Amino acid sequence: MAGKRIVVTGGTRGLGEQIVRLLLADGAAVATCARTERGLAALRGALSASPRTPPSAPPPNIPATPAASPAGSSVGREREALFTRALDVTEPGPLEAFVDAAAERFGGLDGVVACVGGARGGGLEETDAREWTATWEMNVGHTARLVRAAVPHLRAAGGGSVVVIASISGWKPGPQAQYGAAKAAQIHLAASLARELGPAGIRVNAVSPGSMLIPGKRWDRMRGEEPEAFARFAAEFPQGRLVAPQEVARVVAFLLSDASSGVSGAHVPVDRAQNAPSPEGY
Repeated sequence: MAGKRIVVTGGTRGLGEQIVRLLLADGAAVATCARTERGLAALRGALSASPRTPPSAPPPNIPATPAASPAGSSVGREREALFTRALDVTEPGPLEAFVDAAAERFGGLDGVVACVGGARGGGLEETDAREWTATWEMNVGHTARLVRAAVPHLRAAGGGSVVVIASISGWKPGPQAQYGAAKAAQIHLAASLARELGPAGIRVNAVSPGSMLIPGKRWDRMRGEEPEAFARFAAEFPQGRLVAPQEVARVVAFLLSDASSGVSGAHVPVDRAQNAPSPEGY
Protein backbone atom coordinates (compact mmCIF):
# COMPACT_ATOMS: atom_id res chain seq x y z
CA MET A 1 0.00 0.00 0.00
CA ALA A 2 3.02 2.31 0.13
CA GLY A 3 2.25 5.48 -1.80
CA LYS A 4 -1.43 4.64 -2.37
CA ARG A 5 -3.92 7.47 -1.85
CA ILE A 6 -7.18 6.25 -0.34
CA VAL A 7 -10.46 7.79 0.83
CA VAL A 8 -12.31 5.89 3.60
CA THR A 9 -15.70 7.07 4.80
CA GLY A 10 -16.50 6.52 8.47
CA GLY A 11 -12.95 5.91 9.62
CA THR A 12 -13.08 6.85 13.29
CA ARG A 13 -14.67 3.79 14.91
CA GLY A 14 -14.92 0.05 14.59
CA LEU A 15 -14.07 -1.42 11.22
CA GLY A 16 -13.44 1.97 9.62
CA GLU A 17 -10.83 2.86 12.21
CA GLN A 18 -9.06 -0.47 11.74
CA ILE A 19 -8.97 0.08 7.97
CA VAL A 20 -7.51 3.58 8.39
CA ARG A 21 -4.91 2.36 10.87
CA LEU A 22 -3.81 -0.54 8.68
CA LEU A 23 -3.55 1.56 5.53
CA LEU A 24 -1.51 4.24 7.28
CA ALA A 25 0.78 1.65 8.83
CA ASP A 26 1.31 0.11 5.39
CA GLY A 27 2.42 3.46 3.95
CA ALA A 28 -0.74 4.80 2.32
CA ALA A 29 -2.06 8.35 2.49
CA VAL A 30 -5.59 8.25 3.87
CA ALA A 31 -8.48 10.70 3.90
CA THR A 32 -11.37 9.91 6.20
CA CYS A 33 -14.53 11.61 7.36
CA ALA A 34 -16.95 11.34 10.26
CA ARG A 35 -20.05 13.15 11.43
CA THR A 36 -18.26 15.10 14.16
CA GLU A 37 -14.88 16.73 14.59
CA ARG A 38 -14.70 15.15 18.03
CA GLY A 39 -14.43 11.68 16.54
CA LEU A 40 -11.76 12.78 14.09
CA ALA A 41 -9.76 14.48 16.85
CA ALA A 42 -9.93 11.25 18.88
CA LEU A 43 -8.59 9.31 15.90
CA ARG A 44 -5.70 11.73 15.42
CA GLY A 45 -4.91 11.56 19.11
CA ALA A 46 -5.04 7.77 19.17
CA LEU A 47 -2.57 7.57 16.30
CA SER A 48 0.09 9.29 18.40
CA ALA A 49 -0.69 7.55 21.69
CA SER A 50 0.39 4.14 22.98
CA PRO A 51 2.91 3.21 20.28
CA ARG A 52 2.31 -0.19 18.73
CA THR A 53 -0.81 -0.70 20.83
CA PRO A 54 -4.05 -0.85 18.84
CA PRO A 55 -7.27 0.53 20.36
CA SER A 56 -8.66 -2.96 20.89
CA ALA A 57 -6.92 -6.29 21.06
CA PRO A 58 -8.01 -8.85 18.46
CA PRO A 59 -8.93 -12.41 19.41
CA PRO A 60 -6.12 -14.95 19.92
CA ASN A 61 -4.08 -15.87 16.84
CA ILE A 62 -5.11 -12.68 15.00
CA PRO A 63 -2.24 -10.19 14.64
CA ALA A 64 -3.01 -6.71 15.91
CA THR A 65 -3.38 -3.86 13.46
CA PRO A 66 -0.22 -1.78 13.89
CA ALA A 67 -0.70 1.48 15.70
CA ALA A 68 1.34 4.60 15.26
CA SER A 69 4.92 5.00 16.44
CA PRO A 70 6.05 7.94 18.55
CA ALA A 71 6.15 11.39 16.97
CA GLY A 72 9.33 11.87 15.00
CA SER A 73 9.36 8.33 13.62
CA SER A 74 6.79 6.64 11.38
CA VAL A 75 3.84 8.30 13.12
CA GLY A 76 5.11 11.65 11.93
CA ARG A 77 4.61 10.45 8.39
CA GLU A 78 1.30 8.80 9.26
CA ARG A 79 -0.16 11.96 10.76
CA GLU A 80 1.00 13.96 7.75
CA ALA A 81 -0.59 11.30 5.53
CA LEU A 82 -3.97 11.59 7.29
CA PHE A 83 -6.52 14.10 5.99
CA THR A 84 -9.83 14.45 7.84
CA ARG A 85 -13.08 16.35 7.55
CA ALA A 86 -16.32 16.35 9.53
CA LEU A 87 -19.41 15.86 7.37
CA ASP A 88 -22.64 13.92 6.93
CA VAL A 89 -22.22 11.55 3.99
CA THR A 90 -25.97 11.51 3.36
CA GLU A 91 -26.03 15.22 2.49
CA PRO A 92 -25.42 15.94 -1.22
CA GLY A 93 -22.42 18.19 -1.70
CA PRO A 94 -20.10 17.82 1.31
CA LEU A 95 -19.04 14.26 0.46
CA GLU A 96 -18.20 15.16 -3.12
CA ALA A 97 -16.26 18.23 -1.96
CA PHE A 98 -14.33 16.07 0.51
CA VAL A 99 -13.30 13.62 -2.21
CA ASP A 100 -12.07 16.48 -4.40
CA ALA A 101 -10.19 18.03 -1.47
CA ALA A 102 -8.52 14.72 -0.67
CA ALA A 103 -7.44 14.32 -4.28
CA GLU A 104 -6.01 17.85 -4.25
CA ARG A 105 -4.22 17.23 -0.95
CA PHE A 106 -2.65 13.95 -2.11
CA GLY A 107 -2.15 14.81 -5.77
CA GLY A 108 -4.70 12.24 -6.90
CA LEU A 109 -6.50 9.13 -5.69
CA ASP A 110 -5.91 5.39 -6.06
CA GLY A 111 -8.89 3.98 -4.18
CA VAL A 112 -11.96 4.55 -2.05
CA VAL A 113 -13.70 2.55 0.66
CA ALA A 114 -17.42 3.08 1.37
CA CYS A 115 -17.50 2.09 5.03
CA VAL A 116 -20.32 4.21 6.46
CA GLY A 117 -23.45 2.16 7.06
CA GLY A 118 -26.27 1.47 9.44
CA ALA A 119 -30.03 1.43 9.75
CA ARG A 120 -32.89 3.58 10.97
CA GLY A 121 -36.14 2.24 12.41
CA GLY A 122 -37.00 -1.22 13.68
CA GLY A 123 -39.30 -3.93 12.40
CA LEU A 124 -41.43 -3.48 9.32
CA GLU A 125 -44.47 -2.12 11.15
CA GLU A 126 -42.36 0.20 13.30
CA THR A 127 -40.39 1.69 10.39
CA ASP A 128 -41.80 4.52 8.31
CA ALA A 129 -40.90 5.68 4.81
CA ARG A 130 -38.46 8.29 6.06
CA GLU A 131 -36.49 5.65 7.95
CA TRP A 132 -36.38 3.38 4.90
CA THR A 133 -35.09 6.33 2.86
CA ALA A 134 -32.53 7.27 5.52
CA THR A 135 -31.23 3.70 5.64
CA TRP A 136 -30.94 3.61 1.85
CA GLU A 137 -29.07 6.92 1.70
CA MET A 138 -26.67 5.93 4.49
CA ASN A 139 -25.66 2.77 2.67
CA VAL A 140 -26.42 2.78 -1.06
CA GLY A 141 -26.80 6.49 -1.74
CA HIS A 142 -23.58 7.47 -0.03
CA THR A 143 -21.71 4.67 -1.81
CA ALA A 144 -22.93 5.68 -5.25
CA ARG A 145 -22.06 9.34 -4.69
CA LEU A 146 -18.64 8.48 -3.25
CA VAL A 147 -17.74 6.38 -6.26
CA ARG A 148 -19.16 8.92 -8.72
CA ALA A 149 -17.06 11.68 -7.15
CA ALA A 150 -13.94 9.52 -7.16
CA VAL A 151 -14.15 8.23 -10.74
CA PRO A 152 -12.52 11.27 -12.44
CA HIS A 153 -9.59 11.09 -10.02
CA LEU A 154 -9.20 7.32 -10.36
CA ARG A 155 -9.38 7.58 -14.15
CA ALA A 156 -6.71 10.30 -14.09
CA ALA A 157 -4.47 7.97 -12.07
CA GLY A 158 -4.84 5.26 -14.71
CA GLY A 159 -7.30 3.23 -12.67
CA GLY A 160 -7.87 2.27 -9.08
CA SER A 161 -9.85 0.20 -6.63
CA VAL A 162 -13.23 0.67 -4.96
CA VAL A 163 -14.25 -1.41 -1.94
CA VAL A 164 -17.87 -1.37 -0.79
CA ILE A 165 -18.47 -2.54 2.78
CA ALA A 166 -21.73 -4.49 2.66
CA SER A 167 -22.78 -7.07 5.27
CA ILE A 168 -23.69 -10.68 5.89
CA SER A 169 -27.24 -9.27 6.20
CA GLY A 170 -27.12 -8.42 2.50
CA TRP A 171 -27.12 -12.08 1.46
CA LYS A 172 -28.36 -13.99 4.52
CA PRO A 173 -31.83 -12.92 5.65
CA GLY A 174 -32.53 -11.54 9.08
CA PRO A 175 -33.93 -8.44 10.76
CA GLN A 176 -34.02 -5.55 9.94
CA ALA A 177 -35.44 -5.74 6.42
CA GLN A 178 -34.49 -2.19 5.45
CA TYR A 179 -30.87 -2.83 6.40
CA GLY A 180 -30.66 -6.17 4.60
CA ALA A 181 -32.25 -4.71 1.47
CA ALA A 182 -29.78 -1.82 1.43
CA LYS A 183 -26.81 -4.12 1.92
CA ALA A 184 -28.03 -6.45 -0.83
CA ALA A 185 -28.24 -3.41 -3.09
CA GLN A 186 -24.64 -2.52 -2.27
CA ILE A 187 -23.47 -5.99 -3.29
CA HIS A 188 -25.30 -5.67 -6.61
CA LEU A 189 -24.05 -2.09 -7.05
CA ALA A 190 -20.44 -3.23 -6.74
CA ALA A 191 -20.91 -5.95 -9.34
CA SER A 192 -22.63 -3.57 -11.76
CA LEU A 193 -20.06 -0.81 -11.35
CA ALA A 194 -17.24 -3.29 -11.88
CA ARG A 195 -18.57 -3.89 -15.38
CA GLU A 196 -19.25 -0.22 -16.07
CA LEU A 197 -15.94 1.15 -14.76
CA GLY A 198 -13.68 -1.71 -15.80
CA PRO A 199 -12.71 -0.13 -19.13
CA ALA A 200 -11.24 2.79 -17.15
CA GLY A 201 -9.08 0.39 -15.13
CA ILE A 202 -11.23 0.77 -12.03
CA ARG A 203 -11.93 -2.36 -10.03
CA VAL A 204 -14.98 -2.57 -7.73
CA ASN A 205 -15.57 -5.23 -5.09
CA ALA A 206 -17.91 -5.74 -2.14
CA VAL A 207 -16.84 -7.08 1.25
CA SER A 208 -19.48 -8.52 3.57
CA PRO A 209 -18.32 -8.75 7.18
CA GLY A 210 -20.01 -11.19 9.48
CA SER A 211 -20.98 -10.16 13.00
CA MET A 212 -17.94 -8.35 14.38
CA LEU A 213 -16.90 -8.20 18.01
CA ILE A 214 -16.20 -4.49 18.54
CA PRO A 215 -15.68 -3.04 22.04
CA GLY A 216 -18.80 -1.31 23.32
CA LYS A 217 -21.00 -2.43 20.44
CA ARG A 218 -23.95 -4.82 20.37
CA TRP A 219 -22.18 -8.16 20.53
CA ASP A 220 -19.64 -6.98 23.07
CA ARG A 221 -22.46 -5.73 25.29
CA MET A 222 -24.29 -9.03 24.87
CA ARG A 223 -21.15 -10.92 25.89
CA GLY A 224 -21.07 -9.01 29.18
CA GLU A 225 -24.77 -8.68 29.90
CA GLU A 226 -26.17 -11.93 28.48
CA PRO A 227 -23.34 -14.47 28.42
CA GLU A 228 -25.62 -17.45 27.80
CA ALA A 229 -27.31 -15.77 24.84
CA PHE A 230 -23.91 -14.74 23.52
CA ALA A 231 -22.66 -18.32 23.75
CA ARG A 232 -25.66 -19.52 21.75
CA PHE A 233 -25.00 -16.88 19.12
CA ALA A 234 -21.29 -17.75 18.94
CA ALA A 235 -22.39 -21.29 18.06
CA GLU A 236 -23.49 -19.87 14.68
CA PHE A 237 -19.76 -19.73 13.88
CA PRO A 238 -18.05 -23.08 13.26
CA GLN A 239 -14.93 -21.84 15.07
CA GLY A 240 -17.02 -20.59 17.97
CA ARG A 241 -15.98 -16.95 17.80
CA LEU A 242 -17.14 -13.81 16.05
CA VAL A 243 -15.24 -11.90 13.39
CA ALA A 244 -12.57 -9.39 14.42
CA PRO A 245 -12.58 -6.07 12.53
CA GLN A 246 -8.84 -6.49 11.98
CA GLU A 247 -9.59 -9.57 9.88
CA VAL A 248 -11.93 -7.60 7.65
CA ALA A 249 -9.51 -4.68 7.38
CA ARG A 250 -6.83 -6.98 5.98
CA VAL A 251 -9.14 -8.18 3.23
CA VAL A 252 -10.01 -4.58 2.38
CA ALA A 253 -6.32 -3.67 2.18
CA PHE A 254 -5.69 -6.63 -0.12
CA LEU A 255 -8.48 -5.52 -2.46
CA LEU A 256 -7.06 -1.99 -2.56
CA SER A 257 -3.59 -3.27 -3.37
CA ASP A 258 -2.06 -4.25 -6.68
CA ALA A 259 -1.85 -7.83 -5.37
CA SER A 260 -5.59 -8.14 -6.16
CA SER A 261 -5.30 -6.75 -9.69
CA GLY A 262 -7.31 -9.64 -11.13
CA VAL A 263 -10.19 -9.31 -8.67
CA SER A 264 -13.17 -7.18 -9.68
CA GLY A 265 -16.92 -7.60 -9.43
CA ALA A 266 -16.45 -9.99 -6.52
CA HIS A 267 -18.47 -10.34 -3.35
CA VAL A 268 -16.13 -11.40 -0.56
CA PRO A 269 -17.69 -12.59 2.72
CA VAL A 270 -15.45 -12.30 5.78
CA ASP A 271 -17.68 -14.07 8.28
CA ARG A 272 -15.90 -17.19 9.56
CA ALA A 273 -18.61 -19.26 7.80
CA GLN A 274 -21.27 -17.68 10.01
CA ASN A 275 -24.73 -19.24 9.69
CA ALA A 276 -27.59 -16.94 10.76
CA PRO A 277 -26.68 -13.23 10.83
CA SER A 278 -28.47 -12.57 14.12
CA PRO A 279 -29.43 -14.35 17.35
CA GLU A 280 -32.97 -14.61 16.01
CA GLY A 281 -31.81 -17.20 13.46
CA TYR A 282 -33.39 -17.45 10.03
